[in-house]
Amino acid sequence: MKPPFERLVDEHAATVLRVCRAILGPHDAEDAWSETFLSALRAYPDLPESANVEAWLVTIAHRKAIDQVRAAQRRAVPVDAVPERPVTASLPDGDLWVAVAALPDKQRQAVAYRYAADLPYAEIAEILGGTVDAARRAAADGLKKLRTTRTREELS
Repeated sequence: MKPPFERLVDEHAATVLRVCRAILGPHDAEDAWSETFLSALRAYPDLPESANVEAWLVTIAHRKAIDQVRAAQRRAVPVDAVPERPVTASLPDGDLWVAVAALPDKQRQAVAYRYAADLPYAEIAEILGGTVDAARRAAADGLKKLRTTRTREELS
């Protein structure tokens, strides 16, 4: 017998919020978190009892967060003049979000799912639609790029 939906929210709320924050940043994650659980609530009655609930919720969260990113990219912002691109010559201490956001999509997602949501590579591969080796490689490449960026910035 499946547990009540409220228990799922209690057990997985923090993981879902970490996934949303990893994709959207700390300020926009709550909307995706809410959308995730609303969507999950609608689909929960049809979820098989043998399903991996955490992976299911993380997949929904991932899709809701990506939907928000895409919607934000489609919104035009009227301006009088086109602004110059800001130069991010240095990363403020503790501001890892900027560096993570600069990673390519697959690397950013693999790093976030592995180190923010603490998901195993098999689940990450399922979410990203690739192999376990590809998920492991994307996370490793992302970490390498983060370390290189941080080291380069700290030296200058």
